[in-house]
Amino acid sequence: MNQNKLNIAIIGLGYVGLPLAVEFSKKYRVLGFDIDQRRISELKQNFDRTNELSKEDFSLNKNRLNFTSSTTDLNKSNIYIITVPTPVDDNNSPNLSPLINATKMIGKVLSKDDIVIYESTVYPGCTEEICVPILQKESNLTYNEQFFCGYSPERINPGDKKHTLTKILKITSGSNFQTAEYIDQLYRSIIPAGTYKTSSIIVAEAAKVIENTQRDLNIALINELSVIFNKLNLDTIEVLEAAGTKWNFLPFRPGLVGGHCIGVDPYYLTHKALEVGYEPKVILSGREINDGMGKHIVENTISELDQQGVPIDRAEISILGLTFKENCPDIRNTKVISIYKSLEQYNCKLIITDEWADYKEVKSEFGVELKSLNDIKNQDAIILAVGHKEYSNFNRSDWMKMLKPEGVLIDIKSLYNKETFSNENIRHWRL
Repeated sequence: MNQNKLNIAIIGLGYVGLPLAVEFSKKYRVLGFDIDQRRISELKQNFDRTNELSKEDFSLNKNRLNFTSSTTDLNKSNIYIITVPTPVDDNNSPNLSPLINATKMIGKVLSKDDIVIYESTVYPGCTEEICVPILQKESNLTYNEQFFCGYSPERINPGDKKHTLTKILKITSGSNFQTAEYIDQLYRSIIPAGTYKTSSIIVAEAAKVIENTQRDLNIALINELSVIFNKLNLDTIEVLEAAGTKWNFLPFRPGLVGGHCIGVDPYYLTHKALEVGYEPKVILSGREINDGMGKHIVENTISELDQQGVPIDRAEISILGLTFKENCPDIRNTKVISIYKSLEQYNCKLIITDEWADYKEVKSEFGVELKSLNDIKNQDAIILAVGHKEYSNFNRSDWMKMLKPEGVLIDIKSLYNKETFSNENIRHWRL
């Protein structure tokens, strides 16, 4: 890697792109690009609203790291790494618009011998079937002769300070042998954990998409078991703890399955499977179970309130947490919003709070006003939806302020033991 000749452009500065830009800038010149001008303005002030990086992380490489929202600034780059979102639409079909738009943009500035590397999650074959033809058309260059491509799937876990970019083995691939070797060396130069070079781009794409599909299915099984145990009046966590005493029992827990990866990636795989004539059964069944957990929680909230003599249309209900996971500001594809929207239909009085989410982003994305935790008082029910650290150590006095004497706690994350409320009239339901 010739440090003086490399000019790396990172396209998309979210949970994946920003840490990547900072890490590469420790050795190479890096330009971070994003269409969100507010994001660029914040980054120039060393502020990361995703909480993945600190101010100190920015200051380390000021001379080699710049941020922009102007496409004209991309002309001097010779390696482009695309880390834009790849969500699904309302029909759970792949929405490739961000990926296609980013590819068109890069195609217009692509020069001879440049390399385009994709990190966004896609279905097997997407890079070379969808992206490469766009790059060729926009650039008038020939693939694998005048420009080259690679795929190196992201494995970053938002909010996880243990499994960070440099500590996770990185899958790499390239459009030919030499490109694959070059890309592998490039990533190896910044990732001490090492790399794993696959034989082709499509293998790397497939490997990425099944990582989260496997996890999705494991959680779906536990979620289905929790529904069954609920009907049997069994506490799911008690059963799982007992079963977990066997050495090879996998420690999955029931819950809402959201986020940009686990709740999305299986749909990319099933889309491709249907395209080649195979109708997936297990994968789609798992998705149906996990997508239905919000409805299951709402039904049990109504049932628990009824046990306390509170009609749902007169209930005052608060939801603690909106992000898709604990101690992280990421609201992408959060399933908590499905609970909020479902309860809205019953005309109950609703409050939702989150100590980590960005208030402006929540308002823009969902049209919901987040309230302060201090606003939650004398409620008929509280749905503890996200396991933020702020919600994990409430004492008896805290609960007595937030709930009515015969209130209901819907403990989705099972943060509290059954014994916590054994001497109270509070009904405690755990997923």
